[in-house]
This record gives sequence, C-alpha cells and structure tokens, in this order.
Amino acid sequence: MAYRRLCIRLRQAVPPPSRLRVVGALVSLLLVNPLGALPADSQASPVEIPAAQTFQEGQVVEVRTGRPIPFENWIADLASRDVIYLGEEHRNRSHVEAALKILQALLARGRQPVLGLEMFGWDGQAGLDRYLSDRGAARDHFLQESRWEQNWGGAYDDYEPLISFARDRHIPVLALNPPRALVRRVASQGLALALADPEMNRWGMRDEPRSDEPAYHEIILKQLRLCHAGLSDDAYQRMYEASVFRDEGMAKTITEYLRRTQDQAGAPAGPIVSYTGGGHIQYQLPVPNRVLRKRAVPVSHATIYLTAYEPGRAEEIRELIRDSIADYVWLTPLGAHGFPRRCG
Repeated sequence: MAYRRLCIRLRQAVPPPSRLRVVGALVSLLLVNPLGALPADSQASPVEIPAAQTFQEGQVVEVRTGRPIPFENWIADLASRDVIYLGEEHRNRSHVEAALKILQALLARGRQPVLGLEMFGWDGQAGLDRYLSDRGAARDHFLQESRWEQNWGGAYDDYEPLISFARDRHIPVLALNPPRALVRRVASQGLALALADPEMNRWGMRDEPRSDEPAYHEIILKQLRLCHAGLSDDAYQRMYEASVFRDEGMAKTITEYLRRTQDQAGAPAGPIVSYTGGGHIQYQLPVPNRVLRKRAVPVSHATIYLTAYEPGRAEEIRELIRDSIADYVWLTPLGAHGFPRRCG
C-alpha cells in the first residue's frame, strides 16, 4: 500500500544557521504527520466499510464499524474514558474547535477534564499554571514564563482558544513535552550520549523505561527517509531516537498524572484530553500504547484522528479507516492554510 504522508520541507521549515537547529526542527515536526500504513505483519484485519457509505464534512466515523456515529452517543462513551487522545493537523483552527467541543461536552456531563498539550514543555509548566490561576497575568509575560518560543515557536494565536477556555473554566493544563533542548540533544548526539546530561536526571528521563515496538520503528524510519531524503543512516537513527524520547516523555506526563489522581481519593475525575499532532496517536503506537505499558492498572482510552475533508479525499479517508488509523476519524473543515504539504 502506498504511503501517503504530509511533508514539511526542510528548506522551508528552518533557516540554515546551524546543524543543531536543523536536526531539532526536523524532530519537532516529524510526528505532526501521518506515519503511513502499518507494516503488513503488524496489521489487524482491514475494516470493512459498507460499499454505499459516503462521507461528509462534520462526520465522526467509528473505525470499528466504518460508519458515522451520532455525536451525543459518541460523547457519552468518551465521557467514561480515562484518556481521550486527539490528533490534529497543526494550524487547522477547526481542529482546535473540535477539541473545545469535546471539552464543553464533558463539562456539560459533569466531568472534570484535564487538557494535555504537546505545544508546551515541562520547563514551562510553572508559567502555565500561574497564568491559568492568575486572571491578572499578562499574555506576553505568560508566553515568556511558559517558554512558548523555546518549546513550540509557532503562532500562539493558533492555540490561544484552548488556553483561554481552560483559564475561564478552571481546567488544569498539562505541558506534555520534554524540554525541547533535551530533544535536540538526543537528535544531535544520539540517546546514549544525551542521557549523560545532568538535565536528563533533573527531568526524570535518564532512567525512564523506553520501548521500541518493531511497527513503530519501521514506520518512523520510513517516514524520515521519505520526507527527508539524503541524510546518513546515523542521522536517521538519532532522529528516530529523538522521536522515541518525545513520545516516551509525553506518555510519562500522562501516566504520572493518572497515577497521582486515580490512586488518591477525592482527586479530579478527568478524563485527560490529550491534544497533539496526529502522528503521536496513530495506530495507538506512539503515545497511547506507551501509557498502557507504563501504567500498572488498566487505562481506558479512545484515539480520535482529526483530518480535513473534501470530496476528492474520499478514497484516502477510506484507506485511513481500513487501516484503523485510530478509534475514530473526525472529518473537519479544511483549515485556512489548506492541506499540509505531502511528500512521496
């Protein structure tokens, strides 16, 4: 099956001043994008989609059945989960609006959701907490304290509605990502050398258990080679290790929150609504499976893949569903920036 991937061109994505910045940018952008079909020996039986099934903007398709599911029925199921994983196409405002719709629906059902955001690093959590709790805090000061530029660097306006909603409704927000400086160190030095950095111990990553699923390994390396051709095998391996490092870090954040809350009486009920690029949730591999391995007790979760829809993409949507890209596929309006650039 042909790989359909989004591509963010290296020359367009980063300026040329240093090798470290280039490698770091590649790793930061890697898991925005679809990972491609699972290796053949890892695939479950393809989902049978009814021949007469048509798609339209706004539908949520239950991948298990290949059919649209009414929102009210769907949200009733989501409200019972421990973690809801939303995978977006970056800079698509309709995907932010989809996350807000889920948060609003959870609140209406008496749940106490917690929002997890890929866009913030652990070194910005204190600034994020201060901004959420202090109504008088200035936006510019918040962006400095939360280290927005250092850890994400994109337009804050793209994600401000999520922070504003959380602030207004007193929803805790988790900074999901390890500090970007650590990710860049792994990408430039390799994991073995990077783990010697004292900062790894400070952030609890030196001894954090790591897993390397063959399917995840194959998919990530294929994507790297397809979208960023011409690098050395060593460079691809370092970038792969940085991807593992990020996903393990985000899974660590979610797992530790579940451990703190589920193991204590009277703690917030949740669920965690994890909002990341779509590549971090696909086929359950990058973050969801890692959370399941790290948590000693069962975790009930749902994965939701957000993708812009237009009629010309119908066959591509069918392929995503047949390959079980997630538990649900939400067909949203096209963003103002159009479809992300593809490679291959």
